[in-house]
Amino acid sequence: MITHIRGKLVEKNPTYAIIETSGIGYILHISLNTFSLLPNDEAVILFTHLAVKEDSHTLYGFINKIEREIFRLLISVSGVGPSIARTMLSSMTTDEIQQAIASGNVGVIQSVKGIGAKTAQRVLIDLKDKILKSYAIDEDSFVESNTNKNEALSALEVLGFVRKQSEKILDKILLENKTESVENLIKKALKNL
Repeated sequence: MITHIRGKLVEKNPTYAIIETSGIGYILHISLNTFSLLPNDEAVILFTHLAVKEDSHTLYGFINKIEREIFRLLISVSGVGPSIARTMLSSMTTDEIQQAIASGNVGVIQSVKGIGAKTAQRVLIDLKDKILKSYAIDEDSFVESNTNKNEALSALEVLGFVRKQSEKILDKILLENKTESVENLIKKALKNL
């Protein structure tokens, strides 16, 4: 298996990068996060995952090992293929994915294009324990922030704001600071709604 490729960045697009090493050009399918973090200079290193199917061999590239590991965890779930995993890594950072899985936030996972309710549930069921163990995330902090989030969400609904929009904003606020009080959550959400 190819674990990484170090070489000259020949071409960089939002969905793929071409790296030349030893006279061979490799096309690596990348996420938007990797695209945004790829340096513009020529010498780069991308960590890789080779997906082998009956009709194709596809090489995926990642800016760091954590992104590659999250990708591998995601594709281990039944119903989540490499393209959906790449879409998820493009629409959220690895931290956001880990926190959504650890906190059991179905809405965040389901917001990714191509993931339905059943697949989102499967992702949470299959990966929650692995995420909590592998990345030493404290489950208690999520329980507390979920309680605060739910209270803030209820308050925003009473004020007449749409639940789905309010939930997205609260999730963003909680990503920055997991221990926000209910009052601060509401204040910050009101500024963004």
